Amino acid sequence: MIPVIMAGGSGSRLWPLSRTHYPKQFISLVNDDSMLQNTITRLDSLSKSEPIIICNNEHRFMVAEQLRNIGVNNASIILEPVGRNTAPAIALAAFKAISDGNDPLLLVLAADHVITKESAFIESVNKAKDAANDGMLVTFGIVPSHPETGYGYIKQGKHLGNSLFQVEAFVEKPDLETAESYFSSKLYSWNSGMFLFKASTYLSELKKYNPEIYDICKLAIASTYSDLDFIRISKDIFDKCPDDSIDYAVMEKTDKAIIVPMDAGWSDVGSWSALWGIHNKDEAGNACRGDVLLDSTTNSYIYAQNKLVTTVGVSDLVIVETKDAILVAHKDKVQNVKNIVNRLKDMGRNEYQHHLDIYRPWGKHEQIAEGDRYHVKKITVRPGEKTATQIHYHRAEHWIVVSGTAKVLNGDETYLVSENQSTYIPIGSPHSFENPGRVDLELVEVRTGNYLSEDDIVRIGTDGEGY
Repeated sequence: MIPVIMAGGSGSRLWPLSRTHYPKQFISLVNDDSMLQNTITRLDSLSKSEPIIICNNEHRFMVAEQLRNIGVNNASIILEPVGRNTAPAIALAAFKAISDGNDPLLLVLAADHVITKESAFIESVNKAKDAANDGMLVTFGIVPSHPETGYGYIKQGKHLGNSLFQVEAFVEKPDLETAESYFSSKLYSWNSGMFLFKASTYLSELKKYNPEIYDICKLAIASTYSDLDFIRISKDIFDKCPDDSIDYAVMEKTDKAIIVPMDAGWSDVGSWSALWGIHNKDEAGNACRGDVLLDSTTNSYIYAQNKLVTTVGVSDLVIVETKDAILVAHKDKVQNVKNIVNRLKDMGRNEYQHHLDIYRPWGKHEQIAEGDRYHVKKITVRPGEKTATQIHYHRAEHWIVVSGTAKVLNGDETYLVSENQSTYIPIGSPHSFENPGRVDLELVEVRTGNYLSEDDIVRIGTDGEGY
C-alpha cells in the first residue's frame, strides 16, 4: 500500500499563519510537526512504502525539507505545473505507482486534515483493504458529530458487512434544515476526500468515465523528468487536462464505490473556530499555543508565534500573532478573514502571499529589515549545500557569519569565513557561498544599492539555486 498525499493548493481561511506560498499543510497547528508531517507519520503502522506526494512548484522545497526532517528520504514528489483538481492528481500518482510493473493499493489522503483518534483511522483503513484488493473504490465517510453545512455528504446504501456499505449517492453541501435531516437519519457521512483502491482499478474506471483525463495524465507521466528531489510534469501537456474532482470524474459514476464510515476525530481545519474546537482547552475554554498570558479570558483561541501575547477581560476571540501580522477576530466571524486577504491582494501587499521566511533547496532566508537603499536578511544553509554562482549589477552585499563556516566564492578567490567574520561582495563580482561543515551555517546578508529587487540576478552555470 502506497500513501498518496495531496499537498497542493493554498487557502486564506487560516491567515495570517496560512499564506499563498505557505499554506496550512506546512504549518504546525496541533503539535510540533506540520500537518503534512502528521499525515505521514500516522501511517507508520499501515505502510512501509515511501509516499507519493503531489504538490505545486512553489511549495516543492518546503515539502522536501519537511520530509527530510521526519526521515522520509525517498518519497516521489510530483510537481503539478498547474492545478487540475484531484482526479488528474490521483491519476498521475496511479500511473507512477504502476510504472515499475506492480499494482499496489493507493491510500489517498489530503495533507491538511487533522485526525485525533489515530487507532480508529487505522482500523477503518484495515477494514477497507480486502474490498480494495477485490477491485472496489473505497471512500471513507466521517461519522457526523453535528449537522454541518460546510461539507458534502455521502449517503450509505446496502450494508455489505464489516462496516462496508454501497455508496447510494454523493450530495452537495446542504442548508441547515437538510443537514439536520441527514444527521438524524444516521445514513449520511461527511465526505472526507480519503480513498483506498488499487491503482489499476482507479485508472480503469477513470478511462471508462473520463478518458480525456486518463489519456493526458498517461502522456504526462511518460514525459516526466527529474529535477533535484522532484518529478516534473510537462506544462504543455498538463495544461490541456480537464479540471475535475475524483468525485465528479469517477466516484459519482462508478458502480464500484463503497463507503467505510470512520469516527476518528477528523477535521479539515477549515477555520480558526474549527481549530479552537479540536484543541485541548483550559477550564475557561481557552486554547493557547506559544507564549500566552491570560486574565479574565474565556472561550478564545490565542496563537503566539514570536512574542508574548496577553489578554484581559475578553471572550470568544481569535488572536494570532506572526512575525509580520496580527489577527484579532470574533470567533463567530472568522469566515470573514478571507475579506482581509482579498483587501491585502488589492492593495498589492505581500502579507497575504508569503511569510518572512522563504525556503530554498539549500536552506532558508528570512527578511529582517529593509529601507530605500538597504535590505537585511538572515540566511541559513544546511550542511553540504550551496547557492548558485551569480552576479548582481545594482547592489553590493556584506556577509557576516553568525555561526558555522562559509566557503565563499568571490570573483577569482575562494576562501573560508568563520564565526564573527565578514566579507564584502562588490557589484558585478561572481559569487556564491557553501556550507562545508556539519552544522547549519547562519549568516546575515546586508544588501546596499539603488536597486535591491530579486530580479537583479544573473546565474552562472547550474551548480546550485539562487535566493
